[in-house]
Amino acid sequence: MRTEFLPNLKDGKETVRVINFIESEEADNKGRLFGISIIPVGGSIGYHQHVGDFEIYYILKGRALVNDNGDEAVLEAGDMMHCKEGGYHSIENIGDNDLKYVALILYT
Repeated sequence: MRTEFLPNLKDGKETVRVINFIESEEADNKGRLFGISIIPVGGSIGYHQHVGDFEIYYILKGRALVNDNGDEAVLEAGDMMHCKEGGYHSIENIGDNDLKYVALILYT
């Protein structure tokens, strides 16, 4: 599986590691991300918009502060969020350990 190291993703903090468990072409180009994302303590992915696609997070481990179109919530293992096409969101690790979650970005 291909692993990416993405510093300051979307103007976020620290370096996010993404383990791509399937590539877009292997998924008939139905989306652009099928991965496990890992954000270190204090790290984040900055606030950004989805145009032409949508994103789903499913938290596996850790505590996340998410901003979903201006509404903030804390997510923990077993929680999910869905950023719809046209929506804005961000995610930040507010826990004491790595934040680990499934991230899917699918085309609309």
